[in-house]
Amino acid sequence: MLSVDAPFHGDPPPPGPPGPTPGLWEHEVVELFVAGEGGADAVEYLEIELSPHGHHLVLRLRGVRRPFEEGLPLDFRATIAGHRWRGEALVPRAWLPRPPHRAAAFAIHGPPAARHHLASLALPGPRP
Repeated sequence: MLSVDAPFHGDPPPPGPPGPTPGLWEHEVVELFVAGEGGADAVEYLEIELSPHGHHLVLRLRGVRRPFEEGLPLDFRATIAGHRWRGEALVPRAWLPRPPHRAAAFAIHGPPAARHHLASLALPGPRP
């Protein structure tokens, strides 16, 4: 179970109905990355993106930004209450890479010209 309790910034929802949504990172979203062992070129990781409007995107990747599965179906529900939103997703254990696991969470919001990217941990490099 993945639970989200986050500020709601009022960004408009992505077009289309809730569910798997390509390009979700271009909208208000919370992201969780779970990586297994290996270096940047070989690491396998799971990326889960959740929107306050019920949209989601799940990718399994092998190597940085190289998906081998994307748009996986996810049991996800979100609700907005005032200036906060909450969501819960059931993530199948089989989607996780082999341990040991490393994880980082991010939040993205705001209009294209003034996007805010927030990270749970400081990450190295020009494009972490």
